[in-house]
Amino acid sequence: MCDETDLARFAGRIRSNGLSRRGFGAAGMAAGLAACTQTATNGATGSSGSAVTNGGLTETMVSIPTADGAMDAFFVHPAKPAAAVIVWPDIAGLRDAFKAMARRLAGEGYAVLVANPYYRDVAAPQFADFATFLAADGFQKVSAWRAKMDADAVTRDTESVVAWLDSQGAVDTGKGIGTQGYCMGGPYTVWSAAAVPGRVKAAASFHGGGLVREGGQSPHAMLPDTQAGFLFAIAQNDDAKQPEAKTILRQSAAAAKRSAEIEVYPADHGWTVPDSPAYNREQAERAWGRLLALYRTALG
Repeated sequence: MCDETDLARFAGRIRSNGLSRRGFGAAGMAAGLAACTQTATNGATGSSGSAVTNGGLTETMVSIPTADGAMDAFFVHPAKPAAAVIVWPDIAGLRDAFKAMARRLAGEGYAVLVANPYYRDVAAPQFADFATFLAADGFQKVSAWRAKMDADAVTRDTESVVAWLDSQGAVDTGKGIGTQGYCMGGPYTVWSAAAVPGRVKAAASFHGGGLVREGGQSPHAMLPDTQAGFLFAIAQNDDAKQPEAKTILRQSAAAAKRSAEIEVYPADHGWTVPDSPAYNREQAERAWGRLLALYRTALG
């Protein structure tokens, strides 16, 4: 999970490139968005509750009733009913980078919902991009919000989100639901799969933090409670901090008889997110390909 060490490294990388944080964010986002628009784009953005259709995709900000309030989220989908996917963003929350990634996935034929994990405290976006997150001392700012997103909270949220998705005409309920998470959202994918095992059939974690931890609610310990196929894409520097995690994940998946692709990528924490200072297009595209392969196999 993104921590102070990662933030210091990000800041150092920005300085070494001779750019301001804002300049770095803009440069990284431009490169990342080029990748996100390779398959399909939908540049229009509607106001909350107002759907916009463009390029064959329909998108809108939605409000989902939950046990803890109302979650705001971004929903984009193709014209025909499709398998649903729940996206859990990284520490900087729901923002344009994740909307772009959702549009690209919707262009592949999925109904994609990007959750605002911090909805209990503040509506999205909390930060325009990762550069803004860094400039605003975001790690400290989100600390109290993030603390509320434990396994029980994610379970409640997933139950509500799945119920909402299954009520939408854009969702093909005859197909399984996928979920993908980044950074702090990585463990949310396993908790989501355990929350509604009859519906969530695929889960992908990208540079996820805390996948192996103490206690019965550690994601690795909850694999037996799921009915999903898994992809765990691990950053090389996260692996250096916790080298045993990949082995424990493999052993846990085997014991639970769950299909799991577990790989350490030659890229640093944050490499799959277009506005991250660690964005690595080559490795992000490789991870994207593995995500699509998982969904093709597991969602039906």
